[in-house]
Amino acid sequence: MPTGIIINTSSILLGGLLGGLLGNKLSERFKTDITLIFGVCSMGMGIYSIGPMKYMPAVIFSLVIGTGIGLIIHLGEYINKGAKLMQQPISKLFPNENLNMSHEEFINSLVTIIVLFCASGTGIYGSLDAGMTGDNTILISKSILDFFTAVIFACNLGYVVSIIAIPQFIFFYILFLLAKFIYPLTTPDMILDFKACGGFLMLATGFRMIKVKMFPTADMIPAMIIIMPLSWIWINWILPIL
Repeated sequence: MPTGIIINTSSILLGGLLGGLLGNKLSERFKTDITLIFGVCSMGMGIYSIGPMKYMPAVIFSLVIGTGIGLIIHLGEYINKGAKLMQQPISKLFPNENLNMSHEEFINSLVTIIVLFCASGTGIYGSLDAGMTGDNTILISKSILDFFTAVIFACNLGYVVSIIAIPQFIFFYILFLLAKFIYPLTTPDMILDFKACGGFLMLATGFRMIKVKMFPTADMIPAMIIIMPLSWIWINWILPIL
C-alpha cells in the first residue's frame, strides 16, 4: 500500500485548503516574507542533495541535454497550459477568490510549485524507495515541508494549490508500481547522481520562489529521466576510457 504517497498527497490537499481559507487573514508582508523562507529551504534541500553527487559530468550532461529536450518539445508551455486548466474549475467554484497578482505571475508561481511538489528528486526517489522496500520515511519527511509550503502558496494562489495533489499522486503512484522493475537496475552511485540532479531542480525552484531568476524548471524535468542512463554510461563506458 502506498502509505507514504497518500500521506504526501494529503498534506498538499489539506495545506492547499487551509491556505485558501487563511488567504485573506494573513498580511501581504507575512506571505511574502515566509515565501522567501520556503525558497531558502528549497535551495538548502537542493544543495544538500547535490553534495553527495558521485559523477558531476553525468549530472551536468543530463541537466543540459534534459533541459534542451524540454525546450525543444516546449514542455514548459504544456505545463503552463495544464496549470491554466487546473485553475479554471477552481475559479468557477470560488468566483470571488481575491488574488493580488497578475495572471502571468499566477501561472509562474503555480508552475513553480507543480515542479516543487511533483518533480523533486526527494519525491521521486522516495516513491521508488517506498515501492521497493516499503520504507515511507522519505515521503513522510517530505510531507511536513510540503504541507506548510502548500499553506503559504495557497494564501497567494488560492484553492488551486490543493488540486496539485491529483497529478502528484498519479505520478508518484506510477513510480511506486514501477519501482520493482527500476530499482534493481540502479546502483548506489546512480542513486546519488539522481538525487543530485533533483537537487539542482530544487535549487532552481528556490530561485524562482524568491523571484531572483525565473529558471525554466518545467523544461528541466526531462533531466530526471535521463540522469540514471547517463550515469550508467559514464560509469561503464566513459570512465574505463579515461
